[in-house]
Amino acid sequence: NLPDQADEKQAAGAREAIVLYENLLKKYPLYERNDQVLYQLSRAHEEIAQLDKAMAVLNKLVTQYPQSRHIDEAQFRRAEYFFTRKKFLDAEEAYQAVLTFGVGSAFYELALYKQGWAYFKQELYEEALRDFIALLDYKLSIGYDFEQSDNKIEKKRIEDTYRVISLSFSYLGGANAIVEFFEKLGPRIYESSVYSHLGEYYLSKRRYADAALAYNSYVERNPLNKVSPYFNMRVIDIYLQGGFPKLVVESKKEFSTTYGLKGTYWSFFDINDYADVLVFLKSNLTDLANHYHALYQKPRYRKYKKENYAEATHWYREFLISFSEDILAAALNFQLAELLLENKDFRDAALEYEKTAYNYPLHKKSSAAAYAAVYAYRKYLKKAPQAERALVKKEIIRSSLKFVETYPQHKEAVVVLAAATDDLYAIKDYELAIKMGRKLVQQFPNAKPSLHRSAWLVIAHASFDTTQYAIAEQAYGRVLTLTAKKHKSRKKLIENLAASIYKQGDQARILKNYQQAAEHFLRVAKQAPGSKIIPTAQYDGAAALIVLKDWSRAAKVLENFRSSFKGHKLQTQVTRKLAVVYKEDAKFLLSAAEFERIERQTQDKDIQREALLQAAELYEKAKDEDRALLVLHRFVRKFPKPLEFVLETRQKMADIYRKKANKKARKKQLTMIVRAHREGGKERTDRTRYLAAKADYELTEFRRTRFNSVKLVKPFKKNLNLKQRYLKQAIRAYTQLVDYEVGEVTAAATYEIAEMYFSFSRDLMSSERPSNLNDLELEQYELVLEEQAYPFEEKSIKVHEKNIELLSVGIYNKWIDKSIAVLSKLLPARYDKPEKHSDFMSEIMPEMHKLKISQPTSDESSKAESL
Repeated sequence: NLPDQADEKQAAGAREAIVLYENLLKKYPLYERNDQVLYQLSRAHEEIAQLDKAMAVLNKLVTQYPQSRHIDEAQFRRAEYFFTRKKFLDAEEAYQAVLTFGVGSAFYELALYKQGWAYFKQELYEEALRDFIALLDYKLSIGYDFEQSDNKIEKKRIEDTYRVISLSFSYLGGANAIVEFFEKLGPRIYESSVYSHLGEYYLSKRRYADAALAYNSYVERNPLNKVSPYFNMRVIDIYLQGGFPKLVVESKKEFSTTYGLKGTYWSFFDINDYADVLVFLKSNLTDLANHYHALYQKPRYRKYKKENYAEATHWYREFLISFSEDILAAALNFQLAELLLENKDFRDAALEYEKTAYNYPLHKKSSAAAYAAVYAYRKYLKKAPQAERALVKKEIIRSSLKFVETYPQHKEAVVVLAAATDDLYAIKDYELAIKMGRKLVQQFPNAKPSLHRSAWLVIAHASFDTTQYAIAEQAYGRVLTLTAKKHKSRKKLIENLAASIYKQGDQARILKNYQQAAEHFLRVAKQAPGSKIIPTAQYDGAAALIVLKDWSRAAKVLENFRSSFKGHKLQTQVTRKLAVVYKEDAKFLLSAAEFERIERQTQDKDIQREALLQAAELYEKAKDEDRALLVLHRFVRKFPKPLEFVLETRQKMADIYRKKANKKARKKQLTMIVRAHREGGKERTDRTRYLAAKADYELTEFRRTRFNSVKLVKPFKKNLNLKQRYLKQAIRAYTQLVDYEVGEVTAAATYEIAEMYFSFSRDLMSSERPSNLNDLELEQYELVLEEQAYPFEEKSIKVHEKNIELLSVGIYNKWIDKSIAVLSKLLPARYDKPEKHSDFMSEIMPEMHKLKISQPTSDESSKAESL
């Protein structure tokens, strides 16, 4: 009851005040403060709910006292009165009256707010919007913070303002109306809130398209505003709420394109200040990549496969470029690689797998990605253009080796390493191939035998190709231990093993280490039995032993070759080498037999000639002159030409006959030499002339011997004539030897002629004297002999001097030396005089014809019968 009593008391007071104020107005109608009285009178009527009376008083106040200090309040109260009674036009006018007082009026803000509503109630939306926008402008002008206000009443009023603005624009056409409105009015900093409130209003009404349009309209008009990304985010959320998946995807694409880290937007804003936008961007990019990847994989979208593939790869890459260090980057990179592989873009897939494997901290897909990269590269190799294949092979190897190095525990690491090792050998990177092959067998000792075999095979081949033959031998040996005896490649491997051993011998031979070379060559047969190269190795081993002069061992190897490899193409060479080996080992008979074999085995005439000559020589060394002569006779029968060979052989035969003291046979060979040369025609050579000259010289010796054999004894005349005839014949024969133009023979013939002259002179002086002469007759006889003998001695001296003249034409030999020795005794004073060169032999025969032993006078005949 107490509150009612108070209200009654207050009402009673108000009624008393009304009476008081009315009496005052009546009593003092001209009171200068009647405006205040009227103001208080209206307030009193309001207190007792006499609103109509209160309004009448206010009307009187505003009419009679327009300058009253209460006029703005009076007008506002009038406007409120009209507004509550839906007299919106009257209310509009009253509010406007308040607004004319401007911001100085305490009722300015409320008047704007309520006038806007008055317009709104009259469906004058544009007029209402002007007031509401003016209200917001006013709030900004007085420093009101729309975001941080703690005044609930003001905050509520602002929210109501945005709500009625949204309603107004919705009635005017929505977002497009906002655009037109602000184009006319000019931009406002709170403009974004107008759009967002409209959007939220539409969303509350489930008008999703209009809601999204409201947000999008602002963004289109203000793409570089700080709220734009948030508006785009809200659009996506609106489409999600509305259940529009296609629009969601399109909106996410637009958002991701606009606010991607490469977007123009971030040229004006610091991305680090927009953490929530970054989070949303990551989410969008991930969603888009996964969405299109999923569509790519669905059979029902097959006809859009190309487009979906392009979209998925684009958004994957956008994420990876923008957020390469994000926790999700590795997984998304792996998904991108998988997509590329599914689409058979093998090279790009390989690159992305490698990024996934090596460009991020270790994650659960690291090793799988590394292995997949190798797989993708190998798939790409099958379809790569020919010009790129070499480069792709190198990429495969690089990726494989990196995989093995980084993830050695992966179950496929050893297989990948084995394949890479094969590839290294294929591209001829032998050094690295060997290194990787050894890495495989050392790092993966428990790998399958087939993989170890493959690695050792590469080591073997690569070592062989790089001339590391000892290593190759070892490696081929390991391969053979891992190869079944019936394996189709075993024979080839044995050949490779043999070759690696053989090449070691070859290297040693090049370095002139013949002992080592021989050992390598000869062990081919032991280490690689059945190899096709064994005969060659045996042969070369023997050759090395020959260089070492190990004749006995060389002979054994060659003899073994002959018996083991009958019909081999090297048999002929073996025979030749055996011939040399036996010869050097002083086994002349065996060597000679081999040379005869050589002659029978070859069709080469030059080799046949040489072989027969060698055989004859060796038989001769072995003191088997008979077999030597048999070979030589076969030689001259088989090779009557060339002339030089024949004469050499006959000379050899003549020499052997001399050893055997078979003068007749020797003379026959010498005679055949002379005749053959004489009849040789164009085949004659300096050598044949020399041989013929020597032979002819020897044949001429018998004439000198015959001359010397005649003694000047009784019957003196007969013996003298015979000796003189033999002298002439011998000198004629020796003189003819000059035609050969062989210096040695010419000098010998000259010397012999001189000596025969001198010998004849001495023989005369020492001839047997007649026994029936007295002292005087004997003295006269001696004088006659001396006269007859002296010219022959003189001629001997002249001929010896002619021999010395040969020195001037560059000829010097023992015969000239002998002539000098003779002259030094006969004419020591003249020995050093220079002699003129002359055609001395042409002078010998004419002088010889002048030399005659004259017969004694008739007086002397009785004393010198023999003369």
